[in-house]
Parts: sequence; structure tokens; C-alpha cells
Amino acid sequence: MITGYTLIMIKLILGILCLVFQINLMGKGNLAPNSAIDQVQNYVLGGIIGGVIYNDAIGVLQFLLVLIGWTIVVMGLRYLSAYNHHVKRMVDGNPVIVVDYGKVQVEECMRNGVSAGDLHLKLRAAGVSRVGEVKRAVLEQNGQLTVVKYGEDTVHYPLIADGQVDENVLSLVEKDRFWLDSTVAEQGYSISDVYMAELVKDELVITLYAKEGR
Repeated sequence: MITGYTLIMIKLILGILCLVFQINLMGKGNLAPNSAIDQVQNYVLGGIIGGVIYNDAIGVLQFLLVLIGWTIVVMGLRYLSAYNHHVKRMVDGNPVIVVDYGKVQVEECMRNGVSAGDLHLKLRAAGVSRVGEVKRAVLEQNGQLTVVKYGEDTVHYPLIADGQVDENVLSLVEKDRFWLDSTVAEQGYSISDVYMAELVKDELVITLYAKEGR
């Protein structure tokens, strides 16, 4: 029977291998988390490894099954989030408009726990000295603030991402869903075909999914 430090080392090695496997299988997102699922993946995996390593009552096989189970759960959530808008909204939430045409959306700020000091700090970090300069500021899912000032020619985030339309961006560029659907269709595609679409000087630039990636 494996006991003592040998068991701990085996569990530690398995945990490291599982972490490396997840990073290489599901991309580098959990190295610089951009969404809730990236954060949760790191926290839970760290908790599993840290909590089990020193527990002699949990054997290597049980530990391995837990790691495999968690990896399957994360892969399933990532897949569903990429292809189902409702699941993505449930898991990651939606970007929130906190400044709209120079006016602070106080209710949205309070609902998302953004104090006036936090908001102004994020605006200063984006090079904004006063709220009146901001056409729109969006609190992203990872807590960062995306700022578009008056007079800027381009929007810093896409109209379509992962086959899903961002209605907030459409509103910002003063376009509607009919225009977007028509423009995408004119190029011979549908929304679900689009990996990313950006508006560059009034022209919709589309990047499609690779055929083998769908």
C-alpha cells in the first residue's frame, strides 16, 4: 500500500499533470482569466489539488477520478458557452454599460458593486479625466472597463464574437440587427458562421470559423 510522502508526491504529480493538460487542451485563458469560467476553473482545481493531497483517506484512484470529472465539467461548460448564448450569459454574465453618452448609469454601477471611486479609477487608467469625454464605457465580464471616447473612429470590441451578436455594440455604432444580418448575408454567411466581426471605417470585416473548428 502506498502511504506517507510517496502518496503525497503521486497526488501532487497528478495534480500538476492535470493542470498542464487543461491549459494545453482548453487554451491559455486560465493563465490570464477573461471570464468567470476561467476564474472558477482555477479556484476549484486549486482547491481540489490542495484539499486532497494531504488527505490520506482519499486514494490515488479517487483523486484521479475527481480530476477527470472536473476536467469534463469544465470542457462541457466551455463548449456550451461558446455555442449557446443563454449558457454563456448564465456562466459569464453580460458586459454592463456603466457610462452612456457622458452619463453615469448609477443603478448599473451599484448593482455590479462599482463605487464612484472605482469607476473614476478605471476611467483614469483608460486616459479619461472626466466622464463627459466618454461616449460609452462598458464593464466587461473580467471586471475591466472598455472605454470609447467621443471622436474616436473605431470601436474596440466586435459586433459578433463566437457566433453571437453583441447588441450593446450595435447600439454604440448606431446600427440595428436587420443591418447586421443583411450585411453578413451579402457576404454569403450567417451569424453562426462568424468567429468575429468588426466594423472598420463603416465596413464589416468578418473572420470565419475554420472548417475543422466547427
